[in-house]
Amino acid sequence: MAGRKGKREERQEALRRYLQSNPFATDEELARRFKVSVPTIRLDRLALGIPEVRERIMAMAQEARSRMRGVTEAELVGELVELQPGVMGISILEVLPEMLIQPTGVARGHYLFAQAHSLALATVGEEVMLTSSARVRYRRPVKMGERVIAKAVVKVKRETSCLVSVYSRVGQELVFKGQFIIKTPKKNGGGDPCA
Repeated sequence: MAGRKGKREERQEALRRYLQSNPFATDEELARRFKVSVPTIRLDRLALGIPEVRERIMAMAQEARSRMRGVTEAELVGELVELQPGVMGISILEVLPEMLIQPTGVARGHYLFAQAHSLALATVGEEVMLTSSARVRYRRPVKMGERVIAKAVVKVKRETSCLVSVYSRVGQELVFKGQFIIKTPKKNGGGDPCA
């Protein structure tokens, strides 16, 4: 009995640590990772006081939106779930039937581009911005029901521009990569446009 309790506590601690670095993991993904059933994962989450993935995403999204400047919620494609203006941002896009090219069942590329572009703008976070250049690579088609997690990172900061790289993944697989040069008006007295 003591061995079973120890294993459960070890698994729960590992689950807690894993969710800190992978907060978007679903119960199904967690069950596969920890080689237990979905109900076991749900019980472990309840014991640890960790909400289900939708609640975790909603809480993160609300906090991220409070830091957003220069881009409105209506302009964002995907759900903004993390934002550190001038540093990085993360968004999630669920592929829905209306996003597909029929009859192929593949998502239209402009949705992946729009998710990455709007996330890059939100990450720069200035009131006035202009995209002066975009270079994108589609790695593989994205299909109905897949969840695309995009992460934008400000790579280079100059006086009036920023280079933002966006990496979009389904699970651990890279499906899209984009680099955007975002221009901002020169601030009075100079300053960092990405801060």
